[in-house]
Amino acid sequence: MIGPAELADPYGPAAFPLLDDAGAVSGPLLVVDLDRPASAEEAAAAAVAARTCDRILVGLTSATAHPLAEALDLTLTAAAARGRAMITCDPLATLDQVERAVTANPQAATVLTDLLRWSGRLPVKEALEAESLAYSTLLAGPEFARWLRGRPARRPRAAQGDPVIIDRDDSTLTITLNRPDHRNAFGRELRSGLFAALGLARHAGLKVVLQGKGPSFCSGGDLDEFGSAPDPVTAHLIRVKASPALLMHALGDQIEVRVHGPCVGAGVELPAFAGTVSAADGTVFRLPELSLGLIPGAGGTVSLPRRIGRWRTLYLALTGQNLDLTTARAWGLAD
Repeated sequence: MIGPAELADPYGPAAFPLLDDAGAVSGPLLVVDLDRPASAEEAAAAAVAARTCDRILVGLTSATAHPLAEALDLTLTAAAARGRAMITCDPLATLDQVERAVTANPQAATVLTDLLRWSGRLPVKEALEAESLAYSTLLAGPEFARWLRGRPARRPRAAQGDPVIIDRDDSTLTITLNRPDHRNAFGRELRSGLFAALGLARHAGLKVVLQGKGPSFCSGGDLDEFGSAPDPVTAHLIRVKASPALLMHALGDQIEVRVHGPCVGAGVELPAFAGTVSAADGTVFRLPELSLGLIPGAGGTVSLPRRIGRWRTLYLALTGQNLDLTTARAWGLAD
């Protein structure tokens, strides 16, 4: 743990090389005690240092706001936080969760943090491409390989009926995800069906209502298909050339997504692009990808920061915690 003055020190811990001689990530997390005193000059220098620091910077404070919070990657407080850069929580318990997540998957955590720092300045299309390039790189990395080796063998589940149902009523196209027995896991068939339906709606100038059958709007990526692409390049091209995310962004206020149940991974990343997100009572949201050695890959590093800020997005990804509907509405993730 360091203070703002140490963060500003060009020879301090924040300036130490992130990679060891073998290229492995070393000490990726730094905690900044924002309650330690710092002069105005030190605070200004700390803000500059934070934006160029290679490490993940998590602030701790007892205050409701802090001028350095926006420069850091995440700031935790037990007080009623003001603004999107700070999270109200049990700071030490949450810090423990973050530390365990970063220690388990330091490469994915570092890539995600770096991406969130700058991709918000890009147009949506370019930001989606940047996310996909980062995701595809991690698919070839050791952390995802470890997760693949450790998961139990599964048999592909036989699908029945159309993966996506469309119904037109005048100027509105209702699109229903139709894999209720799979909790609408976001696999190849469902993704392709949704991409085609959204393309039809955009071409015809229709409004869209997107919903899902069964106990969950969407439970995230289909784990049976994870790692099944022929190679990372093919995975990248599929993700950017046949992804529903850009179409949902293009539809903007013309699309309403009605979510319910556990919305995991793609089940929260895609709805966040919509003009309106309507959520049923009991809906929860979760980003679990870091535990797989990956980052959100269905557009979440683009859609969520634009709704709730990069700091809250990183919080969800690093902790993997369920976000309840009351908080989601307060944050603007659900309308």
